[in-house]
Amino acid sequence: MLSRRHLLLAATAAAASPSIAAGQTATPAPWPTKPIRWIVNFPPAGAADIMSRALAEYFGTKLGQPIIVENKPGAGGMLGADIVAKARGDAYIVMISSAASHGIGPVLYKDVPYDPLADFTHIHLVGTFPSVLAVNGTSPIGSVKELIDRARAKPGEVTYGSGGNGTMNHLVGQLLALSTKVQLTHIPYRGSAPAMNDLMGGQIAALMESLPTATGYFTSKRMKPLAVSEDQRAPTLPDVPTFREAGFPEVVATNWFGFSAPAGLPPEIAKRWEVEIAAALQSAEIKERFDKLGIRPGTLGAQGYTALIAKELPRWREVIKEGNIRAD
Repeated sequence: MLSRRHLLLAATAAAASPSIAAGQTATPAPWPTKPIRWIVNFPPAGAADIMSRALAEYFGTKLGQPIIVENKPGAGGMLGADIVAKARGDAYIVMISSAASHGIGPVLYKDVPYDPLADFTHIHLVGTFPSVLAVNGTSPIGSVKELIDRARAKPGEVTYGSGGNGTMNHLVGQLLALSTKVQLTHIPYRGSAPAMNDLMGGQIAALMESLPTATGYFTSKRMKPLAVSEDQRAPTLPDVPTFREAGFPEVVATNWFGFSAPAGLPPEIAKRWEVEIAAALQSAEIKERFDKLGIRPGTLGAQGYTALIAKELPRWREVIKEGNIRAD
């Protein structure tokens, strides 16, 4: 039987062992050791989906583990965001957050199931691009002014579509309606693809769409762009004016998308992602893919991107209140 002295010596030795000695920490476990879920909170073929798949393919080789992209659309991007918010501390689930899910939806919808700041670890701004007001390629309408004149002559009859309630494209259309004091009837769709199909089929008069999604349709002349929502012209549409240039200076907005994970993400993994995302956005491969779609790679890291979200929330709250905009 061990004596009391022997037991005390054994306990002292254990306390002094390198793995638990005061001032020392255990070596972090390797990461990643299994596939990573990448939640896209919008339907396939939209801007969020395009960016997510480009980056997921890139990181699949860089991180040595598969990146599984899952489309979870609904409620202006909030359904997918809620999945991530509820996975607190999970290092194997990430998402593309956006103006819709983290800037507009939380102040447009009632009973939002998550806090857009507190329930997430925001890591990096991924990309920005304008919304584009477009009409059918064969439409006689050739400018924003002509569309507004028609809406003014026929109140409520001119419709514009978007990829869903609570999206940036929805709100940019409302900015146009507010600034001109005309009634534009919004038709929400479950994603960009059905909205563009209805525009080309003549079911709606116009469409407010994200540039990356619509680029191919402009090239093929199936859709005709009238104006872009940013303060500068899009490099891929150099002949298309901004709304300001077209005579509508109050219509200025940028679609922003970022990379986020659940709150409680281990700091070392959050930092690893921040460094990896920054490097990816500067890589020739991603820059080339983004350039073709009119996406400007993001330059804000974790602190800057979190500050952007905090700034956007009150801006869109004011627009929604002024326009008496409702989610349904």
